[in-house]
Amino acid sequence: MASPIPLEAPVISAARSGIRGPYSAAPRAFLIGWVPVRRFLTLAALVLTLPALVASGCGDSEDDGGEAAPPPAKAEDFPDPTGMTIAELREGLGPGPVLSPSVSLLEPGKNRIGFGLFDRARKQIIDAPAALYVAPFKGGPVRGPFPARYESLEVRPQFQSEGVKADPDSATSVYVADVRFDEPGDYEVLGVVELDDNLAAAERVAVRVVDDGPVPEPGERAISVETPTEADVGGDLAQIDTRVPPSTMHEVSLSDVLGDRPVMLLFATPALCVSRVCGPVADIAEQVKAGYDGDAEFIHMEIFNDNELDKGFREQVVKWNLPTEPWVFTIDREGKVAARLEGAFSARELEAALAKAE
Repeated sequence: MASPIPLEAPVISAARSGIRGPYSAAPRAFLIGWVPVRRFLTLAALVLTLPALVASGCGDSEDDGGEAAPPPAKAEDFPDPTGMTIAELREGLGPGPVLSPSVSLLEPGKNRIGFGLFDRARKQIIDAPAALYVAPFKGGPVRGPFPARYESLEVRPQFQSEGVKADPDSATSVYVADVRFDEPGDYEVLGVVELDDNLAAAERVAVRVVDDGPVPEPGERAISVETPTEADVGGDLAQIDTRVPPSTMHEVSLSDVLGDRPVMLLFATPALCVSRVCGPVADIAEQVKAGYDGDAEFIHMEIFNDNELDKGFREQVVKWNLPTEPWVFTIDREGKVAARLEGAFSARELEAALAKAE
């Protein structure tokens, strides 16, 4: 799923590593709902789009160093799918971009789906009004539109890590839609985008919705694990953090504070993340931590033993049953998960997740 910096061409690095997730026989970076992406979006296409996951965009406030974000898309600006199949809805629209989801876990109810949009030349499409539609994989009524919003991943200069500065493909924004699935099963997802005042349909992707995934969800007990601290490594944070410079989120172990105070727990590997998302979200966590005035503890947990791909996953990642990275969890004073975010997320989203834990 990953390659060390300097970053290789994405197809080469993905083929070279062949790393598998704890709960799947498919490469971890290319999972949508724990199943390989199906015929609507080939593995090669997903590999090519992931490294530039929404590679440029504008921020949502002065706090993140960018300009004001565009307003969220409006449902009324997209087609009413009543009485249509996904294929019929797509036929009525112009040819559109590639849609690249950045999430792996979908469950019945409301799901936050982050995604990128790319043209046929693999150039990222930014600031375009977009929405998602879903329908059962074997046919059935189409639900939607689910309008997308545009979330900035930019931070103020003092919080940008060296790895992100040096990588032109680091993610800086992401489209996010809140999509509801009524029951488990296989579904098609269609993106619709407004380009040059015309509506275009993105390539369809197939996803699987599972009844109860193994990753702790809001309301469930957080899994107590010992997370390595600065004291554990004698101050040599490079042993437990691939960010340059290392993050400031290694002061306490999760097991020592769980159930005592709120916690933000970030699983991310900034230097080994093929999607180029881990570095930006670790920077976001640093910025949010610096401006935070509550009593929550911030903890950053790396993914691979000794920060080496060939040594497998750290036991904390396995115990939390994570099929991908990055993930962030906020945990309340009772030790229960208050919120979770998979993949790319903005400072605004992280602050909202923290508020749920306080």
